[in-house]
Amino acid sequence: MTPPAAELDAALTALAGRRPLLIASDYDGVLARLRDDPSDAVPEEGVAEALARLAAVEAVTVALVSGRGVADLRTTSGLVGPYRWVGSHGAEFDGPLTGQLAARRDALAELLSPVVGGTAGARLEIKPASVAVHVRQVTDRAAAAALLEDVRSRADSSLTLKPGKDVLELAVTDADKGSALVRLVRGLGVAATIYLGDDVTDEDGFRALAGPADVTVKIGEGPTDARHRVPDTAGALAVLNRLADLLA
Repeated sequence: MTPPAAELDAALTALAGRRPLLIASDYDGVLARLRDDPSDAVPEEGVAEALARLAAVEAVTVALVSGRGVADLRTTSGLVGPYRWVGSHGAEFDGPLTGQLAARRDALAELLSPVVGGTAGARLEIKPASVAVHVRQVTDRAAAAALLEDVRSRADSSLTLKPGKDVLELAVTDADKGSALVRLVRGLGVAATIYLGDDVTDEDGFRALAGPADVTVKIGEGPTDARHRVPDTAGALAVLNRLADLLA
């Protein structure tokens, strides 16, 4: 496993000296490889052990911040530990959605179901606070792009659009990963935070962590506001293991 680059390693070394410390990460594309079927996205080998090592350190909190619903995240990941679970881009934080929001989500799913069903390979996923249109398995890429644009055009101003890699999510709340991280930081009173993410929705998290002691890490290619970058999930695991070694 390749160790983090010198600049990132220096940032991790400085971070390890601060308490209380928040270690937060997206799940898909960071702790687990992206899969055509999201239910197949199990953690990479070594992730569970790395998170457990980190969570065992005094005054350190580990949080999983995902676009998935919390129940889905727990089930798919199989991870068990003293973690903070933030789902649905921050909408699931202190409890499930209210009945009114769930009803709006269901109405949105009913509206989009026939639209998505007209494109071979497309899939509609119903989440606790949103519906997501997946086009990863659409072989006709022009048709995939056209479907996402069609769905986008049907969204009214009450919805929050969250584009991602071959997916467009339409949320019934305006929660995002940035606001979720800020809530965690304030609630825990941490001295510094590290956040790892790979997708467009993680940019809200990167921008929210503006403190000089904070560390933000983009996994993979693409433009980003993160201060550091690693190429893939193996690089993300190397960051977590290096930080665990420093904290030990």
